[in-house]
Amino acid sequence: MFKITEGDFKNQIYGEEVYLSNWPMLYILDNGKQAYIGESNHVKNRMSQHHNSLDKRIFDKVHFIYSSKFNQSVTFDYESKLIQYITADELYEVRNKNAGMAEKEYYGKKEYDEKFQVLWRRLQREKIVKHSLEELENSDLFKYSPYKELNNDQRTAVEEIINSLKQDEKQTVVVNGWPGSGKTIVAIFLLKYLRDSESFKDKKIGFVVPQTSLRKTLKGIFKSIYGLKSSDVLSPSDVTKQFYDILLVDEAHRLHQYKNISYMGAFKKNCEKIGLTIESDELDWILHQCKCPVLFYDEMQVVGPSGIDVRRFHKKMEIEQTKRMISYYNLLTQMRVNGGNDYIEYVKNILSSNVREKKTFDKYEFKLMTDFKAFNHLMYQMEEEVQLVRMVAGYAWEWISKNNKTVFDIEIQGIKKQWNHCTEGWVHANGAINEVGCIHSTQGYDLNYAFIILGEEIGYDPVNKSIIIRPQNYFDQNGKKTVAYEELKEYIQHIYYVLMTRGIRGSYLYVCDQELRKYISQYVDTV
Repeated sequence: MFKITEGDFKNQIYGEEVYLSNWPMLYILDNGKQAYIGESNHVKNRMSQHHNSLDKRIFDKVHFIYSSKFNQSVTFDYESKLIQYITADELYEVRNKNAGMAEKEYYGKKEYDEKFQVLWRRLQREKIVKHSLEELENSDLFKYSPYKELNNDQRTAVEEIINSLKQDEKQTVVVNGWPGSGKTIVAIFLLKYLRDSESFKDKKIGFVVPQTSLRKTLKGIFKSIYGLKSSDVLSPSDVTKQFYDILLVDEAHRLHQYKNISYMGAFKKNCEKIGLTIESDELDWILHQCKCPVLFYDEMQVVGPSGIDVRRFHKKMEIEQTKRMISYYNLLTQMRVNGGNDYIEYVKNILSSNVREKKTFDKYEFKLMTDFKAFNHLMYQMEEEVQLVRMVAGYAWEWISKNNKTVFDIEIQGIKKQWNHCTEGWVHANGAINEVGCIHSTQGYDLNYAFIILGEEIGYDPVNKSIIIRPQNYFDQNGKKTVAYEELKEYIQHIYYVLMTRGIRGSYLYVCDQELRKYISQYVDTV
């Protein structure tokens, strides 16, 4: 179905096939290290234009991809796909900009999506690409690529934010979104778009990531993206070192207050450095240190007292509104979980005792298991089949293996497990499949399947028909000191909400508390 030929770009020798002059086609320019992917109805003319462009003179050959089944809708779609996958493949540094990357619907798209797999395998045989599509789809570089195709609400937010910034940089932008709505993707897309834009080429732009584990992951990814660099990724404390024009802040709810944190001394020094008191927080640092903060926020993902809860956040935005314009955007489309927004809402209702009727999801496996041995065995089986499957849990066990690697933290039905040996990059770390991840090692990451243990710190009161918590069984000391019962309950509910929205294809639950298990079994199929 696909014909792939090679042309001499340096000497402009391409062959005499008719389709090179008048047919929708794809092409890949390369020089052995870098590549540029494009599409055109007149590729010979397009090659001539590229040859006259200084930034394309680095290439010496071109691969033409032809099919009699191509039309322009297909080549537009395949061009976006090739850019995404070839970037993640890392055989070449892709030199494309990300303008124009948007979801494309057209007649026969489902059939052409399947045929793209055939094209990719052909490119593998030609040694133009290296890894399989399945391998790439499980990689962080693919998941966090700035070349993602944006859906309508993502595209609208990006376009309106950029147009607004071109008119007036001094403003605050808030982007609200549920788990899996693509907040991080939009933030990275925006960074790349701004970096590539002539309008912002002299601007000081940073990308703030509060989570240590995700920050390390993104630093590694940015090294592989043309136009970005690892130093673009900042910790909140990095922000205090200089002033920025624009700061994109991923997971702004994970910014910290001077409360229940282990680095109070450093926090105090950072406040003093920029003339603030310890009554301020890391969000204040950002508002103080840039003309335009772009804040990606989800009130349901605040998982401890040191975070920026919704009341604190709204109060700050009210103050901001007296100083500069504030724009709000909502990301509504579910991008991660195959169960869609209905599943996200269902999880929220289950955890808040507000569920009214049982729901099932055609494209999502949401199951409750009562045998931990079977639960554990199924996890390993699915890891073998699809990879990126992990067991995670709430803080219902002490982390005794932190200082003694010979002991186990968790034991259920005779099966012993340790907590995650690291938080930075744990999801992809060697040995992660044998461990249990906590909220700090998994928040912000995608899994194919999540196997979630609900520990004895959360239960159910059948008389009052409500979720209860047991603070004595909650072992995150910084997460519970100085916190009243209802506040801690909210944090524990948020933790499980986050854990139960990590899985792309499904979530499997094991519930330790008997009454909670009975309650959940009314609304989740037991296997």
